[in-house]
Amino acid sequence: MKSIFLILVSLFFTLGLQSNEIGNASGRDIPANNFNTSYVICSWNLKDFGFTKSDHILDFIAKTISGCDIVAIQEVVAGEGGVETVGRLYRKLNSKSDQWRYIVSAPTSGNSYKRERYSFFWKKDRVQLSDKPWLEKKYSLEIDREPYLATFLINGKAYTLVNYHAITQRMQPEKEIKYFKYFPNEYPGKKLLFMGDFNCPQTHTVFNPLKTMGYKAALTDEKTTLKINCHNKDCLASAFDQFFYKPDEFKVDSSWVFHFYRSFNSLEEARLVSDHLPIFIRIN
Repeated sequence: MKSIFLILVSLFFTLGLQSNEIGNASGRDIPANNFNTSYVICSWNLKDFGFTKSDHILDFIAKTISGCDIVAIQEVVAGEGGVETVGRLYRKLNSKSDQWRYIVSAPTSGNSYKRERYSFFWKKDRVQLSDKPWLEKKYSLEIDREPYLATFLINGKAYTLVNYHAITQRMQPEKEIKYFKYFPNEYPGKKLLFMGDFNCPQTHTVFNPLKTMGYKAALTDEKTTLKINCHNKDCLASAFDQFFYKPDEFKVDSSWVFHFYRSFNSLEEARLVSDHLPIFIRIN
């Protein structure tokens, strides 16, 4: 028994974890959902999610998202390694119980440099996948990594999650985001929750049409991307990751980011996981 304990302690520090530093500015730790009437949804750009992710990294990712009910992942490698690594993460999540399910999209239609996949994970006893998820095709010529949509039954009601990874800020993602204002009419009757890495802050005017329709950003001033190096303990760069929802359709109890980089000895180690923070909302 003692030897097992020592092995676990060794693994803990191999991961570079420092439990006394886990948390973020809002005081939240890794989310745990202990309320049957609320549901936690996570979105995370996992940066080149493929063979480069070690078992230790996947252990950390699994622990981080284990308290969620639905997880949307961006930047799954389109070629060799992406689908396989999503499967590895699935097995990590289900190592103790068979509660998780997942699906991976086909590669997006952008050129080979921009092409990626998306993935959704969900707890089968908490939510149910309704119909087959799809890559949005109508605007696939206008949006390089067209969003991946999936409808879930949450407490018996259908909600459609729009999983999206924009082109880089240098390439002006607003040229793509402007087409989102057409989605509510393209999918009438669906309750849409836009999520992902927009490479654009929610204060940008390109989001004004959605806001005029009643959509609201879940996060306000929270930065969600990591710098290359910390400066005076400031390690965050931009507020790019976001949820957009209609308050009359999604009763959002809270939203937050998880500053996972504080769990590592250096920013360089943390960036092996991702250069983005995971973001969360809790809905009733």
